[in-house]
Amino acid sequence: MPRTPPRLAVLVSGSGTILEAILRSGIAVEVVAADRDCRGLEVARSASVAAELVDRRDFGGFGPLFERDRYSAVLAEALRAHEVRLVAMAGFGTVLGEPFHRAFPGRVLNTHPALLPAFPGWHAVDDALAAGASETGCTVHVATLEMDAGPVLAQEKVPVLPGDDAGSLHERIKEVERVLFPETIRRVMAGDIRLPASGGAASGGAASGGAASGGAAGPVAMSDSGRR
Repeated sequence: MPRTPPRLAVLVSGSGTILEAILRSGIAVEVVAADRDCRGLEVARSASVAAELVDRRDFGGFGPLFERDRYSAVLAEALRAHEVRLVAMAGFGTVLGEPFHRAFPGRVLNTHPALLPAFPGWHAVDDALAAGASETGCTVHVATLEMDAGPVLAQEKVPVLPGDDAGSLHERIKEVERVLFPETIRRVMAGDIRLPASGGAASGGAASGGAASGGAAGPVAMSDSGRR
């Protein structure tokens, strides 16, 4: 029997350009959820995709009073109402807590603007420039509670050019991301890349010449500059 692809949710916080790339690639998106009112929700509605706002302001906002675990549990329930089995972080601005990871163990995909394990953390582009790297790139990985430590699913290199600053380099990485991320999501949904049960090593060839390789085990989370 033909394999039924998992229902996909995309999480957004901003302009929705990665979401647009996913939709342009023809990938079926079941629901788009956001942590704040943003253009990404309008992108979803324009594409006749269900749009859910689970607003951080209802859970303590963006400061120290933010109820991360309660927010994470409510967001997970919102996605489960749509029978979601796979989640793609597309510029989502909130680090989610363990309740979300338990709901989708090993099933959250994220991107990082470097060739992990090189330059993990919030300032990957600046760190690559400061280190004098001749190349960096984009990584698609399974997100884990330990930042930038999950199994790598795909990578693509981006050269560091003379005169690059963080803005110019990051923009070229984003151009790669808008191709590599949808391609990797498609391969996961087709079963060409098999995800681990709870954050262990993935199997199957990685997209665009990257290696599907092992990473730290554990439940899933997110990592990218600007998240908190």
